[in-house]
Amino acid sequence: MERLQKILQLSGVASRRQAALLIASGKVMVDGIFVYEPGYLVEANQSVTIDGKQLTQENRVYFALNKPTGYITTMSDPKKRKTILDLIDIKERVVPVGRLDNNTSGLLLLTNDGALLNRLIHPRYMLEKEYHVKVSGLLRKETSKEIEKGVDLGDFVTAPAKIEGVRYDDKRKNTYLKIIIYEGRYRQIRRMFECFGHPVLKLKRYRFGPITLEGIPTGAYRPLKIHEVKLLWHFSTAKDAQK
Repeated sequence: MERLQKILQLSGVASRRQAALLIASGKVMVDGIFVYEPGYLVEANQSVTIDGKQLTQENRVYFALNKPTGYITTMSDPKKRKTILDLIDIKERVVPVGRLDNNTSGLLLLTNDGALLNRLIHPRYMLEKEYHVKVSGLLRKETSKEIEKGVDLGDFVTAPAKIEGVRYDDKRKNTYLKIIIYEGRYRQIRRMFECFGHPVLKLKRYRFGPITLEGIPTGAYRPLKIHEVKLLWHFSTAKDAQK
């Protein structure tokens, strides 16, 4: 099942906000019945019409983008800043799986598969996200252990994380490391290290679940292979199988 608003958005007929307005104004029907709630859940075999015209959903597509810094994770921006849309040429209307902030680079998945997207971004499915980080200062082992246990950021406490591959630049007093997290809150990693006096100087997402940046140049993207999409489904449904 998928939310009606998301179906309209991913079909390419409207943005998220425009889809909500279309539904609220009584222009959308499901199986011949007017629906006014954007969150109404639609089965795959149900018929959706807009102003009496049948909605046809696009083929499902999946891409991996190596986002450079200096681009925001949105498909449009009223301030005319550079967006990830400037980097891609995809005929289907895709949306990003989660976000990377302007100063963060690396792997960003794009799709029009709303069902998979919702699973990939939901924290209950605990998909690993690996980041390569450069922080100011020499990170002590004790600090790494504190970060791994979870950090109280005031508005929330981070879930346990893993820190690996720590390397020190004694001359410049910087630390390089890999951190694996299972959630993706706004500026989470930057805030985690700042709590211990180590501002993040460089941040790149290298891996999302089983998908990595391997072979994707900065600013480029590629379609996911069938087996990679199957892996994403497998990893995002593993928690359901454990019930």
